[in-house]
Amino acid sequence: MASASSLFLASHISTAPRTRTPATAFTLSPARPSLLLRQQPTAVAAALQAEHQPAVAAVPKPPALPFRVGHGFDLHRLEPGLPLIIGGISIPHDRGCEAHSDGDVLLHCVVDAILGALGLPDIGQIFPDTDPRWKGAESSVFMREAVKLMHQAGYELGNIDATLILQKPKISPFKETIRSNLCDLLGADPSVVNLKAKTHEKVDSLGENRSIAAHTVVLLMRK
Repeated sequence: MASASSLFLASHISTAPRTRTPATAFTLSPARPSLLLRQQPTAVAAALQAEHQPAVAAVPKPPALPFRVGHGFDLHRLEPGLPLIIGGISIPHDRGCEAHSDGDVLLHCVVDAILGALGLPDIGQIFPDTDPRWKGAESSVFMREAVKLMHQAGYELGNIDATLILQKPKISPFKETIRSNLCDLLGADPSVVNLKAKTHEKVDSLGENRSIAAHTVVLLMRK
C-alpha cells in the first residue's frame, strides 16, 4: 500500500501515464521505527527475564480514573498436617492449605483484588507457582508488592470488604487479630477494612472441611 506522503505527492503530478512499479521492487527501509520496535523485546518480557523482579514491574500505569474497583477470589484445598495461615495469622487446626507459598487464602484474595482494580495481571502470573523463589513464601511479600504498585499508580485504599468461607475452625476468636494485621499490611485505618466469615452449610468441599475460600472487593481512590 502506498504511503500517505506518496499519495500527497501524486496529487501534484500530471496525469501522464505512469509505469507500475513491480511489487518485487518495493522494499522497506530498515530504519522504519515500527520495524525497530518489533525487533526489540517488550518491557514485560524484559521484566520476566530480570532476576528477582516480579513480572508486573514493567506494566504501564493504568489510566488516571478518580476511583477503581477490584474483586478477588481464592480457594485452597485443606490437607491434614499442614499449617493454616489466614491473614498472616497462624490458626490452630488439624488441616492447612495445600499451596506453593504459605497458602494464605485471604491475603492472596486481597492481592488479586488490588491487582484487578489496577488492571494488572493476577497473582498467579506475577508470582507463578513454577518459580522456586515463591516456594513456601509468606504471602505478606505479595501484599507489600501489591500495595507498592497501588501507590506507584497514584492510588490509595478507599475501603476493602473481605469474606472468608470455611466450615472449620471458627474464625470469630481470631477475627480482630486477622483484621488488625491486614490493616498493618495495607497501611490502612481499621474503619476502612471489613472482614466477615461464613460457613458453607456443610455443602461441597467447603462445607466438608476439605477446602477454604475467600472473596474480596476493594475500592481504590485517586490520591
